[in-house]
Amino acid sequence: MPNPPDIRLLLAVLAPLAGAGLVMLTGRKPNLRETCPFVAAATLFLIVASMIPCVRAGHTLHFTLFQLLPPTATSAGLSFSLRADALSMIFAVTASFLWVVAVFYSAGYMRSLHEHAQTRFNTCFALAIFGAIGCAFADNLLTLYLFYEIVSITTYPLVAHHQDEEGYEGAKKYLVYLTTAAKGLVLPAMVLIYVLSGTLDFATNAHTGILPANVHNGVIVVLYICCILGFAKNGVMPLHNWLPSAMVAPTPVSALLHAVAVVKVGVFSTVRVMLYVFGVDLMDRLHLGLPTAYFVSITILVGSIVALSKDNLKARLAYSTVSQLSYIILGVALLTPTAVAGGLFHIAAHAFAKITLFFCAGAIYVTTHKKNISEMGGLGRAMPWTFGAFAIAALSMIGAPPVGGFVSKLYLLVGALGTGPTISAGSIGILVVLVASSLLNAAYFVPVVYHAYFDKPPAGDADHAHGEAPLAMLIPLCLTAAISVLIGLFPDVFMYFAKAVLP
Repeated sequence: MPNPPDIRLLLAVLAPLAGAGLVMLTGRKPNLRETCPFVAAATLFLIVASMIPCVRAGHTLHFTLFQLLPPTATSAGLSFSLRADALSMIFAVTASFLWVVAVFYSAGYMRSLHEHAQTRFNTCFALAIFGAIGCAFADNLLTLYLFYEIVSITTYPLVAHHQDEEGYEGAKKYLVYLTTAAKGLVLPAMVLIYVLSGTLDFATNAHTGILPANVHNGVIVVLYICCILGFAKNGVMPLHNWLPSAMVAPTPVSALLHAVAVVKVGVFSTVRVMLYVFGVDLMDRLHLGLPTAYFVSITILVGSIVALSKDNLKARLAYSTVSQLSYIILGVALLTPTAVAGGLFHIAAHAFAKITLFFCAGAIYVTTHKKNISEMGGLGRAMPWTFGAFAIAALSMIGAPPVGGFVSKLYLLVGALGTGPTISAGSIGILVVLVASSLLNAAYFVPVVYHAYFDKPPAGDADHAHGEAPLAMLIPLCLTAAISVLIGLFPDVFMYFAKAVLP
């Protein structure tokens, strides 16, 4: 007997939407305006956390808002519906918790720099989380697509926040890339999937998928490619260039883009479709896994190489994100339970580490107005907490123990070996990619920390820091750095769900 509809799914989606409405109503009262998204974020996290015991017990929660097309003899119909399963919880728990932290941080950042349009900023921030949580809990491809587009539209004003030529240009590229890819690739693929299978509802497990056995293999491959490239928020090359261009936005927006909502929506949507539309069995039968792994390996390596060349700290972090996102897709593409678990765990590991790195970049800018790594000599002694947190998050990106990134990369390495008695040539190639990319990660992160702690400040630098950023910024970045360590030491918080996706 199916479980009754769970109203918590609807409440989780409505919480950030209500927060956005309250921000608009209280825009003339700054303290109240900034309290509203914090309350909404805390409410959302509590709702999501309340679902954890049910999902850990093996239940899948459902809630249907309305039916668009009724079921017929040949189709399951179309509905706007929500579900919470193991994969949902990895993203939902991460995004909802980090929104609480990001709201606190952004208040300190925006006030310290006396930024304009803070009501619009906080409203769009909440609406972006509304879209992200909707994607996390989407029960079918139609619901996922609608919330995916909501994220694209609501983050446009955030990218263009400064309202200068650079901001508008970056926002334009951001919107054109993402909406064109989604409408040109995902939308027609979605229509064809419905015609072929009679449903857009995600499969009940990651093995089966929803496409019938009589569909031509060539058609399946085309649909698969459309979905991989169409969800361009995943940062896979060559549709990645929007991401570095979006760095013109304020640092809290960069943190939102790279850790909480936008790029995580991209990779989450990609792996949701890979596992619950196509399914592991079909991908294995058509040999789609290893080619996908090698395809995203190009992004992993090239993104890291480009990051090495960037002196601007946010630009380096942006290309690091381009590279790191593809670890998630690579893990799923390897189709072994261990690799899939490692890839999905990296959703959380990367989120906590990358938001820490961007929080640190924002703290440095607010305190010193410095953006370039070459200008940060000696800052580690003036801002020890900030650069200590940066170093911890960098270790996670590199994959060094005891931080969260070590766990995900360890699972990816073990998963790449496969389950057979011998190591295939394809597996050896993936192992080389993983090791080489970790070395490249170290090559572009270690110099930042070394430069800050061991180099001297530039001569006659009047803007050099004499202390840390405001506590409203310092506390969040220390908290997320600490959690990066905690999920490395106690990975079962997220690893339980990651392993449950493909038992």
